[in-house]
Amino acid sequence: MKSKTTELIPVLERIARALEMLAGGQAARIDLDAADAFVWHPDPPALQPVPQVSRIDLPLLHGIDRARDTLIGNTRRFARGLPANNALLWGARGMGKSSLVKATHGAVAREAQDEGQPSLKLIEIHREDIETLPVLLGHLRDRAERMILFCDDLSFDSGDTSYKSLKAALEGGIEGRPDNVIFYATSNRRHLLPRDMIENERSTAINPSEAVQEKVSLSDRFGLWLGFHNCSQDQYLQMIRGYFEHFGIAADDNEWRPDALEWATTRGSRSGRVAWQYVQEYAGRNGVRLT
Repeated sequence: MKSKTTELIPVLERIARALEMLAGGQAARIDLDAADAFVWHPDPPALQPVPQVSRIDLPLLHGIDRARDTLIGNTRRFARGLPANNALLWGARGMGKSSLVKATHGAVAREAQDEGQPSLKLIEIHREDIETLPVLLGHLRDRAERMILFCDDLSFDSGDTSYKSLKAALEGGIEGRPDNVIFYATSNRRHLLPRDMIENERSTAINPSEAVQEKVSLSDRFGLWLGFHNCSQDQYLQMIRGYFEHFGIAADDNEWRPDALEWATTRGSRSGRVAWQYVQEYAGRNGVRLT
């Protein structure tokens, strides 16, 4: 007499085959003509168009000139089909890392259109979806468009092994990264992994050096490391002045400068984000619309 477990095996196998067929028949919704920017959703696989990207113009990004010029040059080469590197923008909070990626895409995409080059798309992938990166690359491979994959605030916690998927997708694996795709990420951590995670590997592994290198090698997949550091007082004030000029806000230096410095003091930092927040505060108090 067959056991109940044995009788269930054929049923479970049929269910498994049905699920596989369902998954295989679920075509991804990939329409790159719908917009210039998208957000990746893995389940069901689809690229959600973003009609209006939240970005600011490149001239408004002050205090990061070297990083700006390096990223623009790298992106231009990529858009023209030339060799280019994955980029990791790391460092201080609020200093314009994600703003630079979005602004660079906007500027270079317009240049590509004017020059008759293939269109340049920006595709955001959320941190929690990194494990599905190989699936996304499979949908984008062999497309005519050039695509920047962008992950904002990328980092990994202790015990998180999804970083291995990112390593394989960027440089490892049989297929590797498609020629029409480049990966840009922002992070507060240079090595993307917490220090205690690296130190734990150093103290518990049989071969500490190899274990640490295996963790740290993730950041080595990025050919460009662009560091962002806290800005000086002069740079902070320059950012605010740049916003005032851009939006046509008439302001007396003797009035707004001490006010802006006090604003930064109450927040415990000076950064591009704090400067923008002050501009919004100043404009709101004075009845100025930022358009």
